[in-house]
Order: sequence, then structure tokens, then C-alpha cells
Amino acid sequence: MQAESLIDQFLDAIWVEEGLSNNTLSAYRSDLMIFATWLQSESSELLAVDNGVLSQFFAARFRDGVSSRTTARVLSCLRRFYGYYLRENKISHDPTALIASPHIGKPLPTSLSEYHVEQLLAAPEITNPLGFRDKAMLEMLYATGLRVSELVDLKFEQVGFRQGVVRIVGKGNKERLVPVGEEAMRWLEAYIEVPRKSLLGGRQCDYLFVTSRASNMTRQSFWYIIKRYAKKAEIYQSLSPHTLRHAFATHLLNHGADLRVVQLLLGHADLSTTQIYTHIAQERLKELHTKFHPRG
Repeated sequence: MQAESLIDQFLDAIWVEEGLSNNTLSAYRSDLMIFATWLQSESSELLAVDNGVLSQFFAARFRDGVSSRTTARVLSCLRRFYGYYLRENKISHDPTALIASPHIGKPLPTSLSEYHVEQLLAAPEITNPLGFRDKAMLEMLYATGLRVSELVDLKFEQVGFRQGVVRIVGKGNKERLVPVGEEAMRWLEAYIEVPRKSLLGGRQCDYLFVTSRASNMTRQSFWYIIKRYAKKAEIYQSLSPHTLRHAFATHLLNHGADLRVVQLLLGHADLSTTQIYTHIAQERLKELHTKFHPRG
């Protein structure tokens, strides 16, 4: 069986078993195709790999300057791939079993101060429909901590306007209810009342946040929107599509929220994933102590 067919069979199987997102499946496919292409150059095949071949692959990647974090991700992908074909009795041993994972630190996610969040939220020009939509999206993102993919794919049926919540189906098809808050709900309702109708121009669309083409926005488009408004607000630190999600979690903890509540709101399966935000809060406390304490 050709490499691409083996990869597709594996991806189909874990999609059925685990309900992984399209983004995760796409990343797995990319990593596996890179490995398969390298194997072809070495005259080797996916299911004929041993520990020595894998070691050569990772050594070559190291010489090419690939980071430890990327190496760990690729190794994790390969472990799942060969674990699947071991269970399917297509191979007799797992070639990844003796490959050690590279040691990587856990970097703190980029967040924004409350002042900079306010500056960012004030940046859109709300006198036109697109600016008003952007304002509503930013308010919603900061109020709920949604993933950007969850925000752009949000549909009318997921919003409980009377209850002030959104129903999200996140990673692994796990459902959660997230409170929206009065301020964000006020902007959302105002956006629906006039600007959204103006953007649609009489056309129909199930998605909540629409473009002038009467479709939902892509994650990449929203990333560019955040970058543009950050520049307008004179925020010069590095931003990513996750920045307001990180700010949401950090600011909740700074104001005394329980860590497990934040875990539920973010849709994290494991509490350890949420705990990284406590480190951000601690770093902020250290900065304030250093700056303002006479012996800091």
C-alpha cells in the first residue's frame, strides 16, 4: 500500500475513534507526509521502518534546525501512527518505542494587560457595519475565551440570548456552556439588529459573524483583523489568534476565579493545561513587586 493511502487510512480511523478537529488531522497529515517523503529519498517505506531509520530521520531534522517542540510533535504523531498499525497487525513492533522525547520547556502563552485589552476593544470603527462586526467579535472573544475557530464558526442556534450563554462543541466533540456577560451581549444584540443585516443585504446565512459575501469568516482573516487593530491601538507586543483567550483566562485568575471554573470555561480536558495561566498571574505579581516595592 502506498504511503499516502496508509496515512489516509490512519487519519480516517482516529477521526472516527476520537473526533479530532480538521486542524489536528491536517497537522498530522503534514507531519506524516514530510516523513514519508524523507523515507522515499532513503529508499525506505512507512511500514518497514525500524528504530535506526527513525533515529536517522530525527538527526537529519536536528541538522536542519528543527526545534525540539516541533520534533516532539512529530514524534507524538508517529507514535500514534505506528501504534495504530501495530493494533491492526500490519507491523510486528513499534519503531518509536525506543525513541526518547526531546525535553521542552512549557512557554507561557502571550497575554495582554487589562489596559491593552481595553485599547484593542476600542480600536474598531463602529460607524460602519464591518467595524461594528469586528467590535462585537472582539468583545465576544474576550468575554468568553472561545478558541478563534469556535468564534468564527459560531451559529445563531448556539446562542442563548435570554440566558446569556453560548453552547460550544469543542475538541473531542465535548460540549460546554459559556456565559457571555452583559457588555458583550449588548454589543452582540446591537450587531445583529442592524450591521449584520446590512452585511447580508437580504441574503441568508446561519453563521453569526458574517462577511460582505454572506459567509462566515476564516480564522486567518480574523487573525489579520486582530493584528490590524493591535497596530491601531499601538500594541506592539506579539499577538496571535489565541491572545484574547489567554487574556480571558489570566484576568479571571487575577481577579480570584477558581482554576477549575476557568478550566470548564476554556474547555480544557486536563487541569494541567489550565494551570499554565497561574504561572502568568505569578509572573505578573513578580513584575508588580519589582516595579513598586521599595526593595523590589
